[in-house]
Amino acid sequence: MYCIGLISGTSVDGIDACLVEITGSGLDLRVDLLRGETYGYPTGLRQQILDLCGGKPTSPEAIALVDDNIAKEFAQAAQKIQQSLPPADLIGSHGQTIFHRPPNAENSLSLGYSWQLGRGEAIASLTGLTTVSNFRAADIAAGGQGAPLVSKIDVCLLSDQDEHRCVQNLGGIGNVTYLPPRSQTHWQEKICGWDTGPANVLVDLAVQKFTRGEKTYDQGGQWAAQGQPRQALVDQWLQEPFFEQCPPKSTGRELFGAQYLDNCWIEAQRQGLNETDFLATLTEFTARSVVTEYQRFLPQLPDRLLLCGGGAHNLYLRERLQYHLGPNTKIQRTDDVGLNSDFKEAIAFAVLAYWRFQEQFPGNVPLVTGASQDCLLGDIHLAPGRNRFD
Repeated sequence: MYCIGLISGTSVDGIDACLVEITGSGLDLRVDLLRGETYGYPTGLRQQILDLCGGKPTSPEAIALVDDNIAKEFAQAAQKIQQSLPPADLIGSHGQTIFHRPPNAENSLSLGYSWQLGRGEAIASLTGLTTVSNFRAADIAAGGQGAPLVSKIDVCLLSDQDEHRCVQNLGGIGNVTYLPPRSQTHWQEKICGWDTGPANVLVDLAVQKFTRGEKTYDQGGQWAAQGQPRQALVDQWLQEPFFEQCPPKSTGRELFGAQYLDNCWIEAQRQGLNETDFLATLTEFTARSVVTEYQRFLPQLPDRLLLCGGGAHNLYLRERLQYHLGPNTKIQRTDDVGLNSDFKEAIAFAVLAYWRFQEQFPGNVPLVTGASQDCLLGDIHLAPGRNRFD
């Protein structure tokens, strides 16, 4: 089956789209990437999304208009990604998250909530393709975090017979899946994963602030690499209660967003840091938060760390991760083991759509999300004129 995966992450830097061919069933899949592209949002729409993510007051009508426009952009991405390739049978669209509230572990009556714009029914209508969307809702309804949802794909495509592996996404927010060796008895019962905290989001916001929007990220970590990180500041930032919270856990711009960055910058200026040293310190914060989370919550450090997402290209961040993990952990990108690191999350939602529509196969990992049960993930929106059993 030819499936399209669509997602725009917490960095809000555009729509990652892929077309893949999927064969097999359950966890025994072959996934071949035919094309992956990133389609940027129009500038005005991106700013509207960032305003919504930042909590800027607005009207229901304005939110509905943004929702419509995101759906149109996602539909256009789906149409473009197929050009000159076999036509797709199915779309899996994560949409654009504008708000994420994990359930409160201290209050059993507190429900989680996650809001993605880019209506699946509109994408199905505009493209003429059956679309699966709203992937997080079922897991949250079962008491889960609704995140991270890529872990079952990691289990399927990246686990190893002999190695302890971690798959670390470095998008706006970081998340990890720990994969014990398949040779271990009951190995699937030892899988775990969670959001590790900020990855690119704070560095990206700082670069945009310092360049007045001329740049949106620190390419390759070149700017930060020229600075000196202030470890005392990193120690202070690591006192954030999120890092002490035991998994399952998830987070987003609601915590690690513009206001958080502003508070960090105020404290950095008090300590005399310039912009370059501040970027180095933010990058160090990302590296140390990841490694500290591993040290606290994993049964052991991984033999191999597989990176994906935009931060996988940040050589300075990778250098700092290697420094803190030590020489016994080999760091690579998922590309090195056969899975494109730039479009891994888009591929994941193509697979989740395939599992939901084609196989009725649960897509969550309750050990990761905290859900009470395995769940079918996503709402199915049939293409116009199509019967579910066609």
